[in-house]
Amino acid sequence: MADDEKFDAVVVGAGPAGTAAALTMAKAGLQVALLERGVKPGSKNVMGGILYSHYLEEIVGEAWKEAPLERPIIEERRWIMTPQATIGIDYKNLRNREHPHSYSVLRVKFDAWFAEQAEKAGAMLLPETVVERLIVKDGRVVGVGTGRGDDVYADVVIVCEGIGLGTGLLEKTVIGGRPLRRKLRANEVAMAVKEIMQLDPGLIEERFNCEAGEGCTIECFGDSTMGMSGFMFIYTNKDTLSVGGGALLSEFNATLRSPNELMEHFKNHAAVKPLLRGAETVEYLAHLIPEGGHRGIPKVYGPGYLICGDAAMLSNPVHREGSNLAMVSGRLAGETVIHAKESGDFSERRLSEYKGKLDHSWIMADMRKYDGAVPLLEHNPQMLTKYPQVADQALDEFFRVDGVSKWQKQSNILKMVRKQGMFRMGWDTMKALWTMK
Repeated sequence: MADDEKFDAVVVGAGPAGTAAALTMAKAGLQVALLERGVKPGSKNVMGGILYSHYLEEIVGEAWKEAPLERPIIEERRWIMTPQATIGIDYKNLRNREHPHSYSVLRVKFDAWFAEQAEKAGAMLLPETVVERLIVKDGRVVGVGTGRGDDVYADVVIVCEGIGLGTGLLEKTVIGGRPLRRKLRANEVAMAVKEIMQLDPGLIEERFNCEAGEGCTIECFGDSTMGMSGFMFIYTNKDTLSVGGGALLSEFNATLRSPNELMEHFKNHAAVKPLLRGAETVEYLAHLIPEGGHRGIPKVYGPGYLICGDAAMLSNPVHREGSNLAMVSGRLAGETVIHAKESGDFSERRLSEYKGKLDHSWIMADMRKYDGAVPLLEHNPQMLTKYPQVADQALDEFFRVDGVSKWQKQSNILKMVRKQGMFRMGWDTMKALWTMK
């Protein structure tokens, strides 16, 4: 690469956010460099594994049907777990057989395909390129310095590097006396782990009650995370299972538990173990996930830069949405740079259009709505420990046929609930939920 070569935009990170931004700009004829630290896109990227086709179609059109997706999700299950029971809600939407809107996905396959679409549109993909710093000149980001020893310059740098906790570009770069993003607190980040487990497709369909080629999700709360704020999951792929989950980094620190301990605890639960029997772990992954909510979002634009996806703390754990927020934010950032190019104006004021686009989109509406979701669990640990246990005891009494009259059982359940302070807990929970915007 020539020393004097300058791009319209440099994108840091070829995940869903970065590739969406690069593809959007390249289709408009802009000169774009897409930098990825992995050997290829997807080799270093991690997510639970559910992708929503609506947002992908907005970016690539009908080509989304060629994407290497795994199984359309027909059934979704939610389990509240205690050590000896699961309390579940299942929703099997048969309409999804004709018009599925979500799919399981493996990032190593999907990200490589997605980046290929950006390359076809004209973006220059540079894998195995670690961005070590943002180049700041006269109070403006003007490019990036890479581990290859090259400096790459551009009118705009779009940062899509993920969280980059402690050592990320945003925390290291100072403009006007302040870092581009403050240091994150341990209760604003979740540590997530995941295993890809090989299993025969026929066994997957038999164990998860799926028709051939169809998929199911199971998301588990309570004892599944040993009472920590978070959840565990099992997602069905074509011939593998994505098994994992996570909890707040602050709670890992407080309990001195390890992510591996959490995984083994979940995998060995009596309700989970039969589903995984015979499955062989072929890949182990770990990843940090933003959990800071709306209040944790940094300033997403500035002189010469925009921030998207996880780097911008865009994540909705209540609906396990991250990749769709990443793709949409990347597309909006790309559109902003296109407009800047058209006007010949790359000023901070022009780039602030990106913030306006986010604010008027469903992204910020959802971020505001669920801003208090993680603190609700963090400050009310009984919701994942005591509440499920009391519900388990009540249901055990209700369904047990042991010669006790139903009137007496009803009385026993009410006494149990009263003794455990469940009415008070219910009132406290309602108050906590009411404070969520």
